[in-house]
Amino acid sequence: MLAKWKIAIALAVLLSDPAYAAEEPGVSDTEIKIGGVFPFSGPASSIGLVGKGLIAYIQSLNDRGGVNGRKINYIAYDDSYSPPKAVEHVRKLVESDEVAFMYGQLGTPGISATAKYLRAKGVPSVAIVSGASKFTDIANYPLITTGLVSYDTEGRIYAKYLMKTLPNAKYAILYQNDDLGKDYVNAFKAYLGSDFDRKVVTAAYEITEPTIDSQITNLKSSGAEALVVAGTPKFAAQAIRQASVIGWKATVIINFPSNSVGGTLTPAGLDKSVGVIAGTITKDIADETWKDDPGLQDYRKFFEKYLSGADITNGSYAVGYQQGILLERILKQCGNDLSRRNILAQAKNLQHVIVPIALPGVEVNTSENVNMMWSQMRLQRWTGTNWQLFGDVLDARSE
Repeated sequence: MLAKWKIAIALAVLLSDPAYAAEEPGVSDTEIKIGGVFPFSGPASSIGLVGKGLIAYIQSLNDRGGVNGRKINYIAYDDSYSPPKAVEHVRKLVESDEVAFMYGQLGTPGISATAKYLRAKGVPSVAIVSGASKFTDIANYPLITTGLVSYDTEGRIYAKYLMKTLPNAKYAILYQNDDLGKDYVNAFKAYLGSDFDRKVVTAAYEITEPTIDSQITNLKSSGAEALVVAGTPKFAAQAIRQASVIGWKATVIINFPSNSVGGTLTPAGLDKSVGVIAGTITKDIADETWKDDPGLQDYRKFFEKYLSGADITNGSYAVGYQQGILLERILKQCGNDLSRRNILAQAKNLQHVIVPIALPGVEVNTSENVNMMWSQMRLQRWTGTNWQLFGDVLDARSE
């Protein structure tokens, strides 16, 4: 009997060892399966290019031999920014493809629709491309880490900036009528307090609307001197263009998800976008300041090889590239323990990580008590040819 107990104990110890990581879902001796869902088509297809950038980086990583002897089998599906499609694809990734975890899922509506299912299945969703403030709530979203500065924090930064530069003015907010847009409105409410109703006028739009021209015209009639656009690139471009067409000389601020030159400013008109302000964490590929920067030089070489023919000024690709770098770092830290538990633990244990194309002073720090991967950003203004940085690095933890 004693011998049987010894055998049972020995077996239990062996099964708990990281060497048995191959028995984890999606993990073998030669590869790890990871899932992603992006709006490659539909009304948010411009930011879906984040997924293209991530996939390209993973291809480059596999060409270099993968991580810790394993290639990455990254399976990505297109949900067209539709929550029902996101649910369908996530279920397939977990139950049919048997991925180890989700990485970089993009789109607040789809993430919201699938978070409960993933939690029930015990599947981590790392570096989601959403800054919706609710996802920073560890109690309700313990298996998530966010890959953007929270929209609430970003909104407070813009409110603080406008109160400093236009303290006596009225502000207009055009926002997407979902968690993404509402977070920015709520940030202004929190920052301005009792002055919100007096100083701010808002207009919402649905992602299915073909145009927001009427909302911009109505917001102009309010007498507001600043326009904050809290949405996705297609509508930010329309807002910039329509404000110019009707002669509204407002200070225009667009949110981080819409700050791409190729995805927003070019469709709006580079000349019409002069003076537009946005928050950022990355160096501008078009800024001569970074011409000799090693990080951007490597990015140009990568882009030429793996995204040849694409528009390098579209910042969504750069976000995907950064996501790829962080995925590589997380997997390296995991070593041979690719259990879902350890994957999440390492995603929440990134300390002073410098991403080469991130702005100086901006780094990634995570902990088990904070869901955000990025917490810093700077403001920038479009000159007509490139983004021009101004102000200091702002930290979400102090805003």
